Amino acid sequence: MSIRFLELLAREASAVEFEGPIIQARAAGADAAAIEELERAKVEALKVRDLLKRRARREAELSALYDTAGDLAALRDLDAVLEAIVHRARQLLATDVAYMTLHDPERGDTYMRVTDGSISAKFRALRLAMGAGLGGLVAQTAVPYATADYFADARFRHKEHIDDAVKEEGLVAILGVPLRLGQRVIGVLMAANRSARPFHQEEVSLLASLAAHAAVAIDNARLLQETRNALEELSHAHRTAREHGEAVERAAMAHDRMTSLVLRGGGIEDVAAVVTDVLGGSLAVLDDLGRAISGDVGELDTGVFEAAQASRALGRTVRRGDLLIASVDVGGEPLCTLILRSDDADERILERAALVCALLLLFRRSVAEAEGRVRGELLDDLISRPGSPGLADRARRLGMDLGAPHVVVVAKHAGQRERAAFWASSHAAVRHGLATGRGDEVVLLLPGDDAGGLAQRVARELTSSLHSPATAGASCVVMPGTWQPAAGAGAPGAGRQRTGAPGGQEQEARDVAAAYQEARRCAEALIALGRAGDGAGAAELGFVGLLVGDGRDVGGFVGRTLGAVIDYDARRGTALTDTLAAYFGTGGSPSRTAETMHIHVNTVTQRLDRIGKLLGEGWLEPERALEIQLALRLHRLGHTDTPDTMGPHAI
Repeated sequence: MSIRFLELLAREASAVEFEGPIIQARAAGADAAAIEELERAKVEALKVRDLLKRRARREAELSALYDTAGDLAALRDLDAVLEAIVHRARQLLATDVAYMTLHDPERGDTYMRVTDGSISAKFRALRLAMGAGLGGLVAQTAVPYATADYFADARFRHKEHIDDAVKEEGLVAILGVPLRLGQRVIGVLMAANRSARPFHQEEVSLLASLAAHAAVAIDNARLLQETRNALEELSHAHRTAREHGEAVERAAMAHDRMTSLVLRGGGIEDVAAVVTDVLGGSLAVLDDLGRAISGDVGELDTGVFEAAQASRALGRTVRRGDLLIASVDVGGEPLCTLILRSDDADERILERAALVCALLLLFRRSVAEAEGRVRGELLDDLISRPGSPGLADRARRLGMDLGAPHVVVVAKHAGQRERAAFWASSHAAVRHGLATGRGDEVVLLLPGDDAGGLAQRVARELTSSLHSPATAGASCVVMPGTWQPAAGAGAPGAGRQRTGAPGGQEQEARDVAAAYQEARRCAEALIALGRAGDGAGAAELGFVGLLVGDGRDVGGFVGRTLGAVIDYDARRGTALTDTLAAYFGTGGSPSRTAETMHIHVNTVTQRLDRIGKLLGEGWLEPERALEIQLALRLHRLGHTDTPDTMGPHAI
């Protein structure tokens, strides 16, 4: 019968038709098991049907975006491109009307630029003040807005002339997204329906993508016009040929000076000194994050960084007031920005200086990446080739002491290997540790002895960097004869103290390898427990830690789980532990517990209340109760130390 559902899928049947095989089976007298099997098959078939519909819709959206990109690549007529974008928006969102408004800088409002599906002349001639109506609010805030019923939505500032035009057009549901160039909103792209309907997030994203194409088309038209203007200016270049020649010669001399400085080992500060010597004024060099590497030109506002972005896009110097800004990027990412405060200066010299500074920064980055590879190879050898000679010497040359407390952290992630490896290398360098990538995980060897804390920190920060869950397990590197668990420690990694006996190089390496395996098991256990995106060592995994940890610290587990109750009995001569064991042994029945222990049921109730206060809220929840029962069994079997050796919560 499942073939019937496949046939329905093949001919793209409606959802109602999937009830047919079940109705027929019931009519044929099929038993309940067969009907239930058909119901499950129907549910799965409907899921496949929905998936196929979503993929078909996504294919249509991608095809439209591809066609739009093709229109932009062959841009000849801006009006034709904008009309195509608006028409595709109306088709893909299946709305009655789609339209685009553009900002009018002279009047300070927006006006209708292109419409598709409109029938009202008043609507096509509509102008929206900033903040007025839905479109004016999108233009003012640069944030998408959607409403299923415009006239019933109090978020918008309703104006009589706007509402009259919208009513004449018959619009009810409206979605608008901004057209942005950098931080500037140049217009709004909108889709509207003549009946109430919600707009889903996928539709908002699709319309935003089309709006981005429209903004590019408008900007390309502007750039084409600027190019035409530049060509017209070049026709008069012969009038200033002598001035240009002198400027080129001066730029070449400055470039030679900067190149010579670099060859002699000079840095960015030396290049900046040459620029200010030739051009005058004051110069600041900023890194990729906008932080000053050299110099100071005073407080910078957001407009300067917008100008830097424009400089990278145009590949030339941009002037903003009395500032000249030249910025260089690599692979679409900013590398450095030079800001010169000067009334009149040769832009070419500043551009060449920016290129020289960019080369210096790239060289520094290459050196840092090479050092990261060396550190990664050492960690790989510590894990995979623990018996190799010279590992401790290699670590010392990198400024690490393998005899000191360290933690191995294994962070598992889904894809984005390069980004994860870059984050791990940077994090390890800051904390004077090692990092390497191994498939879909990164491994770090960091100074410290708080395995659980480091695992949680790595999971949190790597998840934030990747924008997807990263799960981290950790284990302390135990150096036999050198580092041992401190008194009262819970599980491996809870705390260590030096015993004084030195550990050998080969043994230290093997300890890193063993800690790696334990950390990896901890990460896999977190994922298996449904805690992806979390971090923990064996000590934080409860009884699971007994299975994945190398130390098998049974006493520590019992102490953490049941120590408060056992300690209470030891100090006061009570029988809370026996009562708790009897309570679980009778299936959680206070009356049968009372019979077993030959006490009154009220006494059992009072003891359970005391146990609840000692163990804290949630002690009867299934997972916690399982840990308590396991700790009781281990305690009764004698797998613990005596109270004299266990500290304040001894068992």
